[in-house]
Amino acid sequence: MPNTGKSTLFNRLTGHHAHIGNWPGLTVDLMQAELQLSGRNVQLVDLPGIYDLRGHSDDEAVVRRFLEQTPVDLVLVVLNASQLDRQLRLALQVQQLGLPAVVALNMADEAARFGVSINAESLGAALGQPVLPLSAKYRQGLETLQHTLLEQLEAGPMAAVPEQLEERLAAADADLEGAMAALVERSVTLPGRWRDSRSRRLDAVLLHPLLGLPLFFLAMALMFQGIYAIGVPVQEALGGLLDQFGQLVLKPLLAPLPALLQGFLLEGHYQGLGTVMAFLPVIALFFLAMGVVEDSGYLSRAAYLMDAFMERIGLDGRSFVLSLMGFGCNVPAILGTRVMRDRGLRLLSMLVIPFSLCSARLNVFLFMAAVFFPPRIGGLVIFGLYLMSCVAAMLTALLFRGRFPSNEPLVLELPPYRLPTAGQMLSRAWSEVKHFWLWSRRFIIFGVVAVWLLNNLPVGVEPASSASLAGQLGRFTQPLLAPIGINPKLAVALLFGFIAKEIVLGGLAVIYGQADPAALSRAIASDVSWPQAVSFMLFTLLYTPCLSTVAVIRSESKKLSFTLLSVAWSLLLAWLVSFVAFQTITRLS
Repeated sequence: MPNTGKSTLFNRLTGHHAHIGNWPGLTVDLMQAELQLSGRNVQLVDLPGIYDLRGHSDDEAVVRRFLEQTPVDLVLVVLNASQLDRQLRLALQVQQLGLPAVVALNMADEAARFGVSINAESLGAALGQPVLPLSAKYRQGLETLQHTLLEQLEAGPMAAVPEQLEERLAAADADLEGAMAALVERSVTLPGRWRDSRSRRLDAVLLHPLLGLPLFFLAMALMFQGIYAIGVPVQEALGGLLDQFGQLVLKPLLAPLPALLQGFLLEGHYQGLGTVMAFLPVIALFFLAMGVVEDSGYLSRAAYLMDAFMERIGLDGRSFVLSLMGFGCNVPAILGTRVMRDRGLRLLSMLVIPFSLCSARLNVFLFMAAVFFPPRIGGLVIFGLYLMSCVAAMLTALLFRGRFPSNEPLVLELPPYRLPTAGQMLSRAWSEVKHFWLWSRRFIIFGVVAVWLLNNLPVGVEPASSASLAGQLGRFTQPLLAPIGINPKLAVALLFGFIAKEIVLGGLAVIYGQADPAALSRAIASDVSWPQAVSFMLFTLLYTPCLSTVAVIRSESKKLSFTLLSVAWSLLLAWLVSFVAFQTITRLS
């Protein structure tokens, strides 16, 4: 089920060695990993979190199709031990299908803290399945779980694909509530009064009708200011080290090569990649901060606080949460819209999510803010861009809610407040940074190399001059981009940002011929005014999302016309906002 710590358990078991795999008959790819159990190789597949095998959401349909089409050796059902009175439905449904299973009661430490007592042996006997209390967060019970999984796998052959799955579930559905109540009465002792007083006290303040939203936005502002204050000095130091390595080590090594090849390897490849690599610590800090917000339970409260407002613009609290998830990457946030049953709500959410300030854009904004604004307000500039992304999303929802109407009610679970462990957060940040780098490096390499070629071709022209291909391309865009203050060099970086926003910063490093962030800062500051920088940041924030996001929108919406609408609208809005900002600042300054 959702919110049971399934992803944490998956990562603990597999050691973050997961990869995305395609499964025949499904419309989505699934996370999978090799799991070693006493020398036996097991393929562990992470299915979407669901509430009910008979549910109507896209995620529930994906799980049904997987079970209908894929013979499995074993099913691992993950439940929240503190909420068994509501969560046993899924275990009973798996039992009714006749599938071999193990039930993992995750968050057992939390259940004990709340006064929930579970007789695992009695519950396992009633289900006919091993039932194991554990805590993936604190690595408690994982060895027992692995031993039990191996025992169950060795006990019998691969299970057959369930026949007439829908009919079998429907036939047993009438007795499901009674069976759940009987299991709880037999094996679970619930406290007479819920003991989570800490959550009640915090909610009295953080969910206050008047104070709740201001406190949330204050927390977000402090988060961005903290990331900026810590991350920028680290980024500058790492950038300086990479530049020194390039000048003192790589340049002498490449000296025997022809000048054009030297430039290609050092300026086109190393400098572009090095500039992006220098920002990986900032990305790590961002994911650390967002991980604390999400895993602490505060993200669900944000959805609750925003739901009433979001409903007025045609969305709901889930849309707000998915937009926050888009701060990391727009792609998984758009995939998350599958939890919405109403197609109109899904499409409208997919239209607004690309305006979220993703980690690739954050690189660009941190750099530009450090160049053009003093440190004391740099974080506030980033927060202002975050607010602008929210305004763009709200305006989009208001304009298009009539075209994509929805009446689906929101059912939201507020988990107890939890204190994430340092190891858990560091592991998650490392996993996200690694995924960011592995996912984006192919685009970055392609982008920075392409920018270098445009700067240095035709052979014999001055690099990045008006006679180069880059200069010609930049001049070609000027009738459209000059009114918003985007010069030809910035225009070339933006054009390659269509492929991936990660390329923008690496492209600027290649265009200006500077790998060291400090040297690149000085070069851009001497060529670009601060009103131009503001316009450039706004345009980067709002214009067409990267190709990966566009591809996911096309896949999830199943409509080319909707995908084209998303691209065209973001371009138009980016131009209009940048035009107003640039012209206003220029006239006032």
